Formats: sequence, structure tokens, C-alpha cells
Amino acid sequence: MDDKQKLRKTWDVCREVPVIQDEQTSQRLEKLLQWLSFFIVAVFAFSFAIFSKGSFLLLITLSSNATYTVPADQKPCALLSISVAVIGPSVLLLIKSMWKIIFKDSQKPSKKTMAWVLSVDFLVSLGTAILTIVSMPFFGILINSMMLNSISLLSSIFQVVAHCVARKSSRFIVPPIISIVLILAGYVLYIFSHLLVIEDRDINIRIGLAIVGTIFVSLNWWENYSTLFRSPFLNSISEDIARSRNVMSILSSVVRILVTAAVVGAYVPLSGRDWSSVTSVPDNVRRVIWILVGIQIVSSALCHWFVVVACKMHAMRWSFLLPIYLATLGVVAAFISPVIIFYQNLSKTRGANYTMTEYCNDITCDSILIQDNVWYEKLVMDITYTLCQNNMTNITAIGFSVGCTLCWWLGWMLCTMYIWFLKLQRIERTQDLFVRRMYEGAFLEQSLLLNTRFVIQKNKRHIQADPVTVYLCATMWHENYDEMMKIIISMFRLDKYRPKNDTTDDVKFESHIYFDDAFKDVEGSKERHVNEYAEDLVEVIREVYRIFNEVESGIFRENQILPRQKILRTPYGGRLEFTLPNGNLMMVHFKDKKLIRHKKRWSQIMYLYYILGWRLTRKYFKKYVDGEDEWELNQKMQKEKANTYLLALDGDTDFQPSAVMLLIDRLKLYPHVGAACGRIHPTGTGPMVWYQKFEYAVGHWLQKTAEHVFGCVLCSPGCFSLFRGAALMDDNVMKRYTTKATEAGHHVQYDQGEDRWLCTLLLQQGWRVEYNAASDAYTNAPQDFKEFYNQRRRWGPSTMANTLDLLGSGSLTSQRNSSISKPFILYQIISMAASVLGPATICLMISGCLTLILNIDANLALFLAVVPPVIYLILCFKLKSDTQITIAAVLSVFYAFLMIATALSIVGTMVEEQTIWTPSGLFIIAMILMNIITAGLHPKEFHLVIYGLLYFVCIPSGYLLLTIYSMVNLNNVSWGTRETGGPAAAKPPTQTITQRILQAKCCKCPCWNNGKAVEQNDQVTQMVVMDDKAKMTPDLTTQDNNWKAGCYSHQYIEQNWVKQLQNKSRDFPLNEEYLVKEEEDFWRELQKLYLDPLAEDKEKQNKIAKDLMELRNKVTFVYFICNAMWLVATFTLQLIGTSVTIKMPKYNINLTQTSEYIFIDPIGLMFLLGFTTLLVIQFIGMFYHRIYTLIHFVAFVSMESSQKKTGGRPSYEIMPVPELLETELKDTKHFGEFRTIENPTIQKYRRETLL
Repeated sequence: MDDKQKLRKTWDVCREVPVIQDEQTSQRLEKLLQWLSFFIVAVFAFSFAIFSKGSFLLLITLSSNATYTVPADQKPCALLSISVAVIGPSVLLLIKSMWKIIFKDSQKPSKKTMAWVLSVDFLVSLGTAILTIVSMPFFGILINSMMLNSISLLSSIFQVVAHCVARKSSRFIVPPIISIVLILAGYVLYIFSHLLVIEDRDINIRIGLAIVGTIFVSLNWWENYSTLFRSPFLNSISEDIARSRNVMSILSSVVRILVTAAVVGAYVPLSGRDWSSVTSVPDNVRRVIWILVGIQIVSSALCHWFVVVACKMHAMRWSFLLPIYLATLGVVAAFISPVIIFYQNLSKTRGANYTMTEYCNDITCDSILIQDNVWYEKLVMDITYTLCQNNMTNITAIGFSVGCTLCWWLGWMLCTMYIWFLKLQRIERTQDLFVRRMYEGAFLEQSLLLNTRFVIQKNKRHIQADPVTVYLCATMWHENYDEMMKIIISMFRLDKYRPKNDTTDDVKFESHIYFDDAFKDVEGSKERHVNEYAEDLVEVIREVYRIFNEVESGIFRENQILPRQKILRTPYGGRLEFTLPNGNLMMVHFKDKKLIRHKKRWSQIMYLYYILGWRLTRKYFKKYVDGEDEWELNQKMQKEKANTYLLALDGDTDFQPSAVMLLIDRLKLYPHVGAACGRIHPTGTGPMVWYQKFEYAVGHWLQKTAEHVFGCVLCSPGCFSLFRGAALMDDNVMKRYTTKATEAGHHVQYDQGEDRWLCTLLLQQGWRVEYNAASDAYTNAPQDFKEFYNQRRRWGPSTMANTLDLLGSGSLTSQRNSSISKPFILYQIISMAASVLGPATICLMISGCLTLILNIDANLALFLAVVPPVIYLILCFKLKSDTQITIAAVLSVFYAFLMIATALSIVGTMVEEQTIWTPSGLFIIAMILMNIITAGLHPKEFHLVIYGLLYFVCIPSGYLLLTIYSMVNLNNVSWGTRETGGPAAAKPPTQTITQRILQAKCCKCPCWNNGKAVEQNDQVTQMVVMDDKAKMTPDLTTQDNNWKAGCYSHQYIEQNWVKQLQNKSRDFPLNEEYLVKEEEDFWRELQKLYLDPLAEDKEKQNKIAKDLMELRNKVTFVYFICNAMWLVATFTLQLIGTSVTIKMPKYNINLTQTSEYIFIDPIGLMFLLGFTTLLVIQFIGMFYHRIYTLIHFVAFVSMESSQKKTGGRPSYEIMPVPELLETELKDTKHFGEFRTIENPTIQKYRRETLL
């Protein structure tokens, strides 16, 4: 530190440091939300379990011969209701499986599998029918409520066998052994409790049938233990079932329905009853029976759903086990309580000496009068009778009954105790939680617990999961200092969240920043420097590093030198390597557009091939050459590809670690998910940003969620998306993504919306793209009108091009991609049609506004509404883009005033006519309510409804003027945002003698022409922004770079950017190091294959510009002719008048019909209904998505809490991440095979090929 700096330090002691903002939601609120969710789910699961079991037991009671609510000759109706309740889940499973077979691919099972599974299902359904229809009506409701717990007998036996086969000395084998003893003891006590009271041969048969039925039913969960028996037969059966689950579910459902129908159909005549009595059941009796059936089926389905929710929320103990365990006791209490209450009320009138024995005698003798229409009292009397018929005064019988019920209940609890100790991942699939797809309606609680997947518990050190490596890949260009600060802070924040050490090895992070056009020429010098944007980035990293490094500083201490980092020269420019404070690596790649192709898509190709090719795949080729097993290497490589994720980021993205982890959960949970995106929040100030805030909100709230729920998200935005390495390396994805734009349509589809095109490639290969609303990311939005219009000028045509590409291959894509069904394709077609007809729809809306405000003829209003857009359309063909935007801004202000006047007029009309029951009134009210409800379901974003008014008045600008501007300027393929004036051309220095000698002696290599090469997009941009009267080929000025005509190694001597950055980072030392030859060769080869700057070709420029102009003309003609036809159809119908209109009666606000009528044209009504249908579908999808977003978020909070309690390690153990390929690798023997690794399949590359 020199004297001047020391003097300054004595008085300039104030600092300006960036503000590091942590999670916006407080941990207290998160915990409150977590426990509130646990409590609500537990209450609903407990309540619906009681309703399900209670209603089913009431149906059993009504079918008993000893009860009187349903007369004896009408008992077949009650038996029929029992069978309906039993087959209810099978019918639901049949419908669900049929739906999946129709719209998704399904495999057929083998004959062996069908024979085994259907045989077991036959026995299970036979046992269920015998138990519930033949046996249970003859026993009391207390015995029936507990008898169902005995169906856990075989599950306990299977658990013991599984533990013995596993040969693991574990304490978990003790509970199932005790469970077996208790259940068998319950059977013995059950037999004695009836033999002591009733000496009847028929009842003995019923007891035997009940025991046999429970044993048959307990076969139902054999699949939960089949893979643990180490039986090749059972293992093959289980694997075949997993492959053909849909077909087997259909066959099983059909068998169960048929067997149940056969048993009930045969039992009625065999028991001396007649089926004809079903039609003679009184309406009031039939109503009670079928209400109970409805309650049983609905409550069972809801209870099952809430149980699944509890498991996925990691509330398995408090919201699943305890409520379900207590539900059986709750049902017993619910049945006994009214009996006791009735007895106490009756004893008050009969006297204090009125005993329970007398009460039972009165019940059995039917001496207690009740009202015929009081069904509650009738049901209580039936319950009381079933209790009294077992002689409640016999203390011994009561003891045996209570003993057997307790044995069964405790045996069931011990059998399912393993669930208490299950360890879950952060987010679980239902098929991983439960073995069978559906519950059992007759014994809901038992089936839910016994169906939970059983695993042999192991010691923690043996529990391993596949490692996950996440590469953060950000692309930068002209971001300002504050924008860079956001993303650098986010990366450092993630480094702090997951330090690189042995205690937090579940996820590994590595950050990469690819900086486009980072170099500039220095006037009058041959030296090459990084530009001011690159300097700002280094300064930002230094500032943030100092904050996160937590260096002790004081007024009287000198600034501590930060750890040394690396700076390297590379064939594409340069690279900085930073080791972050917590050990993770961050690389900054400075790109020189004279050496390598620039723009965002080519930067993405750089990191795709560097990470997935050089870093991931190459090491396996090397190991194969070294003699390692080919099959084993292929398995390891495929696993690492599947567990390597790339987080695509923009240079101004701000995010929290939780947002990344939530996206990682989606990819870890579902292997077929190729990408996942989060909720993008635009940031900034001003009316344009406010408009975009609401626009983004509505797009995510409704459109993104509908795509996720009903099909698949079509676009994962490049500013914050997580991609799976295996998906990117699939056929026709990464390789096709390197395609150069050689046709006019390519420029629109490939380069204007590269993120949407990449997602289209993934979808066409069968990968799914998901949306997680809890994963928030923030990015800067255009703040002025011009930048906004230019951004949407890119997005609009590229969105349409990619959607049409996807719809064009819809049939093939739906076969490959199970998430894209034919109904979803139809939904997208309707959405595309609505989007195409958007301008005409806005014109019709403006026409209605003019009619309402000016009280003029509808046809005249339509003419006046069409004139301004048509004039603007013509002007857009003639004027420059800046002038077009200025005109659009003026018209937007005019339309905004018109929209405000229209809104007030509509409200005034509804008040004046005192009716809201018109199509326009209902639509507007429905839209307002839907947006308010939707915002209410997003509490953190509810304030965005304030911007809804601005969005409303800007509808004509956003959906009419912007559409016209985008379509007419489709041939302009410039980026339009973050563009700055190019630097002044540097004066070319004179060549040195050394350079001339090198030019003469060195053989020609790709670097010779780099000086003349320019990026093709730059050429096209300059060509197409000219108006139609301009020349087709503009003059492309490039710097004279003949002085660079030296070989690659000599360029290093000329460029002095390394010294420049080292001088600017004295307290953040940058040590110069050099790439190893292998990596240098890799970059050269990659540049040669895909990333060489494109040479200037004026003939090709002329052709591309001409093709773009032709494409623009064709697209605009088709686009606007469709809108014109729509307007002409509406105009014609209005001319015809009331002869073709639909006449609807007018209702006032009290829903009272008036004498007036409302006339609606059929096309307008059809469009209104279609648009409303789309909104309703999106609203349903949003509501469904919000529920599962809440489940995922609560599970995340639960996992994070448990992780903190365990000292940073998650509850599931993760294997160490495989060693990454280091740059120090020296072997280049097989580097020639690198060009084939964009879709590696090791089987294709035999040893002899490599050698």
C-alpha cells in the first residue's frame, strides 16, 4: 500500500456494501404453515376415516336379520348396497386405468403374471364378499368394527419371513411376531365369546367363514413383500406388474367386480330371499341406504387422498398413523355413545333401578316406541340391538369380546409399526409410498396402513442414494453492475447453503458464467483488453467474496488479502477460476467474438459440450480404453448423466437456495422429467414493469399451471430452469441444438426463442417439463416501451413457430411423450386459435366499447374500431421500427382512455338496467372474481391485483398493436434488448516483422480468418431492420484484424487482458495458469465443429434477408386474413340482424325474468363460451396445482428442519459424488473420438473402434 492509499485510509473510513437479502418468508411463518397443514390434514383424515368405517358398519347393521330399520323381506337391497361399497374402489381404479391406457402407452403382462395375479385377486375378492356379505351381518357392531383388523395376519407372517430371508438381526422382527400371536389369540377369544353365549350350528359356520375370509383378504398385500423373499418367480412377477400396471389394474378390477357380483347374486336366493324385493323398497328406506353408500364411497376416496398428502408432507406419524389408528376407536365410541345417551335418557323416565339388562330386553322385545320418520333414532336402536343380542350382561362374554377386539387392534398396530420409522425423501411419488394403486372400501384404515411400502430397515451408514451434481450456467452480455450483483450474490448464497464438505454431500454445486463479447481493441495498440462490463463483473465478485468470506476487518486494520484465484488464457478468450469461501468452484469464461461464435445459444452450446462432453462423458471413454468393464461403465455413465443437472440462468437472475432445491426435487423424483422451471418475477419500476408483473402473474397462475396439470409445460424460461443432463444428451436434442440458422424460419425459431426451441426438442423426444410455483426467481424486465416491444417482437413469432412445430408433430410426439395426450393437443390448438384471432377479438371489444359509449350503430362502431389498426398495419410496412413503436405508444394511450370509459359505461349500464345477467356483464364479473380468487390462493402475490387495472387498460396495446408490430417486423431478428452502440473501431497497428514471418511459415489454421469472421446474427440484424425500399444488402463494417494473423500461441503474447485484470485485483490476487494440452485441444475442436465465427458472405446475406422478407409477407398475410375473415363474419351477421341472432330472456338482478330480451350473435357467443371454457380449465388446473405446490413446500420445510437437527445432513444418506474430470488430465490418445459424444452410447464404441 503506497503513501497516498495509507493517508486516504485514515479519513475515508465509510463503506458502501451490497445488501444480502435472505429468504423472504420467515421461518416462524413457515413452521406455522407446516403445523397448521399437519393439523388440518390429520383432522380431515381422521374424520373421513370415521365416516367411511361408520357408514359401512351401518350398512352391515341394516342388512342384519335382527334389525328393523330395513324390513326382513327387503334385506337384499341392503346387501346390494354393501356390494356396491365393496366394489367402489375397483370401479374407480378401472376408470383411472382405462383413461391411462387410452391416452398413454401400456404394456401387456405375461400369461404367468396374469394367472398369478388374477388367482390372488379371486381369493381376495371372494374372501371380502364372504366376510362382508355372508358373515359380518350376523355379528355385533363392536366385533365387526375390530374384526377387520385381523386381516393383517399374513402381512405379519410375511414380515417375519422377509426379515429371516434378509438375515438381518433387527429389532423390527419382534413387533410382527407379537402381532401374529395377538391376532391368533384374538381368533381364539372370538370363538369362545360366541360359543359361550350362543349354541347354534349356523353361527359356528359364520365364525369359520369370517376367519377364512379374513385370511383370504390378507393375501391382498403379497406384492409388498414379494421382492424381499428372493424368489425369482415372485421377482419376475413383480417386475412384470410394474411394467404393465394399467392392464393388470383393469383385469384385477373386472375380476373383483365379477366375483363380488357372483357372491351377492348367489347368496340372496340361497338365504331364502328374493331379488324382486329390491324394487319394492320404500323411497325413504332406499334414500337412507344409498346416502350411506354415497358417504362411504366419497369419504373413503377423500380419506385416501388426505393420507397420501400427509405422507408427502412428511407428516406420516402425526397426520397418518395416529389419526388412522384412532379412527377405529373413534368409530366404536361414536356407536356406543348414543346407545349410552339413549339409555340414560330412558332411565330418567323408568327410574333409577332401570338396568342395562332391562334396557336390552326392551330393545329386543321392541317395546320402545320411536317415530317412523326419525331415522337417527332408528339407526341407534339397530346398533343397540346388535350390541344386546350378544348378551351384554354376561361378564365372561363381554370379557372375551373386549379381549379379542383389543388383540386384533394391537396386532394390527404392531404389524404396521414399521411405518413409524420409514425414512422419506423430500418429495415422494405415490407409487413409491404405496404398493397398490387403490384402497379397499370395506376396510379402509387397514388397507391404507398395510398398503404402505415395507422395507427392511438398515443402518444409516448403509443407506445410500445417487449423487447429484448441479452446474449453474449463467450467460452474460451487457448487464450492469447491479444486475451482476444479483446473480453473483445468489451463487455465493448457494455456496454458503451447501458447503463442499463431507457433512453436506447430498448435492454438489459448481458455477459457470459465460460472458459474451468480453474483449475490445485498444486504439493505437495491438493489445487486447476486456471491456468495462467484464471489469465490472470481476469487481462484483471481489466485493461479494469479501462479504461472504467473513473476513475480520476494522478501522485500524489493513485490508486482508483475499485467497488467490486462477486466471487462464483459453482458445475462446480467457477464464477465471474462483474457489468460493465454502469450497465450491466458480468459473468465469470470457468470450472473444473474434475467436468464437457469440450470442446466447452458442454460449449454451459451449457449456453443454464442456460439462456434459468434456467433463462427464470423456472420462468413461478413457476408463473403457484402460480396460474397465463396458457394461459397468455404461451403467455408471447413464446414472451420472441422469443425476447431472444444469441450471440455466440469465445474467441478472436473483434466487434463493430453496428455489434451486425445489427444482432439484422434481428431477430427483421423476426420472422422465427433463427440465423444471420456477415462478419468474419481473423486477424494476415504472408502468411497463407494473404491467409485466400482472402479466407474468396471470401467465404463471393460469397458463403454466394448466399446462403442468393437464399435459406438459411447453417452455421452461432460460432465465431460471433446471435441465437433466441425460435429457439434453438424448438423440435429436443437444446435437440438433447446434444447428446453424440457414433458413428464414430457423432464425425465428432457433435464435429468437432458444429456450422454447430447446424445450420443444425435449418434448419431441419424450421428456417432460414441469413447473414449480414455490421456486421463485427474480429477473429484470424491460422498463421502457421500446425495449418491451422489441422483446415481445422476438418472443411472439418464436412462440408461434415452436408451438406450430410441436403441433405439427403432435401425433408422433403424443406416442413418444406420455405427458402430451390428444386432449392436451386439442387444448393447445384451441389456445393457438384464440391467440391468432386475438387482434380481431380486440377489435370487436373496441367496437362494443364504441357502441356503448357513443350509442352508435354496431356496424359503424366495428368500422371505426378496425380503421386505426389497419392504418397502423400499413404504416408498419412503410416506417422504421422506432417510428412504429412511437405510433404504438400514442395509440396505447388513446386506447387506455377508451378502456377506462368502457369499464365505467358497463358498470353504469348494469346499474341503470338493474341486471348483471348479460353475457358481457357475467363475463366481466366472472373475470374479476376469478382473478381475485386466484390471487387469494397466492397470498404472497395478492398485491399484484393492484396492477390488474393497468393490465386491463393496456389490453389493446398488448394484444392488438404489439401483435401487429411483432408480425410485421418478423424479419427483424436482432435481439432488441441490452443493445448498446458499438465501440469505435481501433486503428489497426502495423504488423511486426515477427508476425509477417509467422504468417509466411505457419500452416493455415482456423485462427487466420478469425479477424474477418462475424456472427451471422449480426449480419442478419443489419440486413432486415431496413425498410422495404432499402437495399437488401447493407454494408457490413468490420475491423481490420490482419494484425492478428498469427498462430494461437502468439496471440497470447499480444493480448494483455491478464495484466489488466491482475492490476485491478491487487487485494484479490489472480495467479496466471495455463490450460493443459488436452483441454486446449478440446476447445479448438469444439470451435472447429460448432463455434467458429461465421465468415461474411454477402450472397448468403442477400438470400437470408430476402427469405425473411418473404416469410414475413406470407405469415402476415395468413395471420391477418384469418382475423379479417372473423371480422367479416361478425359484420355480416350484424347486417342480417335479428334473423340469425340468439334471443335470450332478460333477468333483473333478483333473477326475475322481465318482458325484454337480449340478442346475441352466435359467433360472438361461441367465441365467448370457448374463451370462458379455456379459463375454467385453467382455473381448475391452477387450483389443483396450488394444492400440490403446498404439499411440496411443506415437505421441503419439514426436510430442512430435520436436516438442521441432524447437523446439516439430510435424513437420507447420499453417496459421494463421483470424482470429476480435472483439467490436469494429460492423455489425449483418444481425443479424436470426442466429436461423437453429443449422444454417447458406449455399446456403439467397441474397443477395436477406439484403437
